[in-house]
Amino acid sequence: MTQGNAKILFIGNSFTQRNDLPALLAGLAATASAGTRLESELVAAGGASLRQHLNKGTAGLLLAEGGWDYVVLQEQSTLPIKNPKRTQENIRDFHGIIADSGARTVLYMTWARLNAPETQATLTATYDEIGTELGVTVVPAGLAWQQALAQTTATASATATAPVLHDADKSHPTLAGSYLAALCFQWTLFGEPVGEPAAAGKIPVGERSMLAAVAAQVCAVRP
Repeated sequence: MTQGNAKILFIGNSFTQRNDLPALLAGLAATASAGTRLESELVAAGGASLRQHLNKGTAGLLLAEGGWDYVVLQEQSTLPIKNPKRTQENIRDFHGIIADSGARTVLYMTWARLNAPETQATLTATYDEIGTELGVTVVPAGLAWQQALAQTTATASATATAPVLHDADKSHPTLAGSYLAALCFQWTLFGEPVGEPAAAGKIPVGERSMLAAVAAQVCAVRP
């Protein structure tokens, strides 16, 4: 892969901010001599919905400046489950502004809470439906989490190094969880990872290998 550049604006909340997802992606995307060198900015507030970001206006001002290649939208984590219609309205309204700025909209599909895995189906459908309607990219992090958790459960008796994705609150990501999400961004936007973020060194090698395989498998079958 030859060296390139991309500028990404992330709009979301602590699910994007925790463990610095943009930095994890930047580490996967490039080395000193190859890959896609990323420049990014994050607009985030704890628990914020996309509608709150629209109303506050900070993200809109940044979009008006132009120069973005991608704009990543991450909705409040439970709103796509509780109110799919509202989520899709929020994304639709943001997409119009993003399109006017000349950037590409990217949707960050997040994951179900640890104690409610059955909600992933609704969460996935909410993002996929609006993604198809608008013709935009959906990063299937939630599906990769679902797959990794299923594999972890199936092999729990055979390994002591299975990655823990949910933090103690059963909602936010651990470093391993954010790393898996970053891998999904890399595969979806730029292809096979080129580098490795420094923070990933805190994740055991075996866990990283398992997460990398899951991300590659899940993202390969997505349109």
